[in-house]
Amino acid sequence: MESIYLDNSATTPLCDEAAEKMEYVAKNIYGNPSSLHTLGMNAEKEIEEARKNIFSAMGASKYGKVKPQMLVFTSSGTEANNLALIGAATAKERRRGGKIIVGETEHPSVIETAKYLSSLGYKISFIPSPKGVWDKEKYLSELTEDTILVSAMLVNNETGAVNNIKEIADAAREKNPEVLVLTTTRASTWETAQKTASPTILVVNARGAALSVLAAVQGFLKTPEPLASFPADLITVSSHKIGGPKGVGALFVREKVLTSKGIVPVIHGGGQEYGLRSGTENTIGIAGFGAAAKIGEKTLAEELSKFSRLRKLAENIISEKLPEIRINTPLCRHADHIISLTIPGIRSETMLHFLSSRGIYVSSGSACSSNTGHKSHVLLSYGMSENEADSTIRVSLGKCNSESDIEKLCDALSCGIASLARKTR
Repeated sequence: MESIYLDNSATTPLCDEAAEKMEYVAKNIYGNPSSLHTLGMNAEKEIEEARKNIFSAMGASKYGKVKPQMLVFTSSGTEANNLALIGAATAKERRRGGKIIVGETEHPSVIETAKYLSSLGYKISFIPSPKGVWDKEKYLSELTEDTILVSAMLVNNETGAVNNIKEIADAAREKNPEVLVLTTTRASTWETAQKTASPTILVVNARGAALSVLAAVQGFLKTPEPLASFPADLITVSSHKIGGPKGVGALFVREKVLTSKGIVPVIHGGGQEYGLRSGTENTIGIAGFGAAAKIGEKTLAEELSKFSRLRKLAENIISEKLPEIRINTPLCRHADHIISLTIPGIRSETMLHFLSSRGIYVSSGSACSSNTGHKSHVLLSYGMSENEADSTIRVSLGKCNSESDIEKLCDALSCGIASLARKTR
């Protein structure tokens, strides 16, 4: 049976370039990168090569001086988000016990980290996002002078919704003039967001040491603008979202944060990764990550064009032939590679299994939490009822997809609606 994979926002297939690089490193580069002998230095060289490839894919050298210690390898994007948020929140005494404002639709690695920081005495406020856009009145009412961090997801990983980050950031800056001004030399933050549709998290520090965090796990090499062009001090990325292996992530740290000691480690030990992430590096995985970043940078424009084309095709077929299906296009802008579909009367899990039986793979909710049995917190905040949320699937596009995949998906959805609807009557 032919396999059609449409769950790329969960994890992407391993690209050939990454697989080949990993095989070479696994067979030949087996030394510990911290060892001082030749085999250890060879491993270190592979890690530094990957670092350079990722810097390049982020466009880092175009937006300031680049040093190796500005990219910290982790075990995942989740760990990178934890390091960014916990490491930044706890680095300065003046930040202790401050208020942190978080959107309800954030990724679990941010939501749960915020809850953890709450247990340490930080005050947490969650902002709902009806139709993907932050509730402005609620946000402004929660924004106080003791706010140290504001976390707002630019593009949601389930719906593709894009928040007005400039509006959010300007409000925080009004409350405290020392908040980092989120602008670039080429465009305002919101203008850049409109162009890139990057699934990110921006965090703004409003208590003295201006700090911004951009969690770009879903946006890395899926947006036209390089990540380093964003006005963020910390940027998180993940290998398995771009054709690299699972088990590798990274945190990009601006030089000014390093020099000011504006972030501290969360994992302690041998002092690897320039003291910010102890533990022997996953040389094989890191090498694969670097290879995926290198090829991803070369093919970026082609892939973005394809995402736009495939999304339009899906929208046209569904509107013409499948009126039962609702495309959850947010009121704000959206990312092309994420398509949220609600099929009334049919549980998402039921449709997911029906499609899977035909070799077509999609998801319900976020892959990081879709097997918990809970309704998606993102879709509920979006304004859906529990029944609607329970009938929503996510189609996420990747390098492997074609027009034929979209056509076969729509045919299968039509068959599923006809067959499954009868069973539910």
